[in-house]
Amino acid sequence: MDLKMDKGKIAAQCGHATLEVYKKAKRSQPEYVHRWKQLGQTKIAIKVPDETQLLELQQTAKKLGVPAAVIQDAGRTQVAPGSRTVVGLGPAPVSVMDQLTRSFKLL
Repeated sequence: MDLKMDKGKIAAQCGHATLEVYKKAKRSQPEYVHRWKQLGQTKIAIKVPDETQLLELQQTAKKLGVPAAVIQDAGRTQVAPGSRTVVGLGPAPVSVMDQLTRSFKLL
C-alpha cells in the first residue's frame, strides 16, 4: 500500500531512519561506521511495494548483521499514527547492501 507521502515527508522520514540506524550501528558495528565514513558515507533510497516487504527487509538485514531501524510515524501530518514509513539499513559492506537492496527500484 502506497502511503502517498509527499517528497518533504519522505525526506523527513529518511532523516529519522538515518539517525536511528546510525546510532544502532555505532553501538553494534562501529567498524562498519568507520569504513563508511572513510568511503564518503554513501546513501541510497529505494522503494518497497508494501509494509510486508519493508519488514522482511528489516528482518533479512538483522540476520545478516546489518543495522536496521523501522520508523513509525506519529501521525500528525500525512499518514495514520503508527504507520511504518521507512527502514534505515547499514552501514555495511557493499556486497551485503547490494544483496539486500538489488531487487528494489531506486526512489
